[in-house]
Amino acid sequence: MRKVSAVLVSAVMVLGVSLTIGATPAQAEADRLAGVFREHSECERVGTQGVNQDWWDDYSCEWEGRYRYYFLYA
Repeated sequence: MRKVSAVLVSAVMVLGVSLTIGATPAQAEADRLAGVFREHSECERVGTQGVNQDWWDDYSCEWEGRYRYYFLYA
């Protein structure tokens, strides 16, 4: 039951982010959502890995208080 709960919460978060991402004026048009994380350190780790793997040139980890998650924009 716990795994089902975790998957359901993740799916709802992704859906919510996909519906609201276009309404986020603070982000530049070229940035895209690359991940959602509970921990800032995990967001930074994946962002750095993306730069090292040439998946993106730059990234930012931003706390979204209304969702209580860190959003990785690249």
